Amino acid sequence: MSKAKTIPFLRDYPVKPSEVSSLGIVTFTDGTNDVVPNQQQCEAYGYTYNRENGTCNAFVLNTSLDSNFANVNNTVSGKNNVTRTGTNNTYIIGENNTVNGLSRNNIVVGSNNEIVNGVNNASVFGTYGIALRDGETVFGGGGFNGLGKGYAQSSTFMLTGTTTDATPTSLFVNGDPNTTIIARDISTYIGYKFEIVAVRTGGTHAGSVGDRTFLELNGINDRTVSDEHIETINKTGTVSGWTAATDLTGGNMTLQVTGNATMDISWSVTANFYEIKI
Repeated sequence: MSKAKTIPFLRDYPVKPSEVSSLGIVTFTDGTNDVVPNQQQCEAYGYTYNRENGTCNAFVLNTSLDSNFANVNNTVSGKNNVTRTGTNNTYIIGENNTVNGLSRNNIVVGSNNEIVNGVNNASVFGTYGIALRDGETVFGGGGFNGLGKGYAQSSTFMLTGTTTDATPTSLFVNGDPNTTIIARDISTYIGYKFEIVAVRTGGTHAGSVGDRTFLELNGINDRTVSDEHIETINKTGTVSGWTAATDLTGGNMTLQVTGNATMDISWSVTANFYEIKI
């Protein structure tokens, strides 16, 4: 509700407007209590009276506004595609695709794909794929003849972060400091490969700025147990103890990296997921 501008009582009228709702309905007051005005009172103050429902209206709600707003700056080609409220700068070509609201800068090519609410800068190709993470590229594998979205797909996304000690630290999804969870507790088996680059940027520990390593962590999990293996592909300088592992606390999967005490290290990870849902 928004307060109506301070309006004096009109002569011979014991009520005046007090509030306007988000639907445009005007509430009147007698100076003490809220009252519903009759047609004469409503129109005397310049509003429109709706005889069908007995309301006084400051404006008529445009019920198509949601749809129009949802398609601002979007390009949609094909049948039965949906862009929900708050979807911007998004490109869709295909059929039966859905981009949920509060998202921007997404691309969907194919059929029966989805980008979930609030995901930005993602792309989905193929059929029955679903993007769950910012900056993710998904290849939908058909969903076992239409069984459902995300039942068979692969995807790639980025994780980044920094460490200054030897404490395991969760990396951020696509650089978002508010997002570290990369998968949640659902009936999905994930084969994964993390390609990890770590470079020292400072600190007083032995070694030098520019010390670096390239690690590869791969495995498979059912969101309760991970079977995984980490391998050092290459390294230069003092990088002893630098490592990475997945964490499944509460059924939520994160990637944690560990450096060394008094070492400032930057981490950049390309995450590859291979998912099957049962």
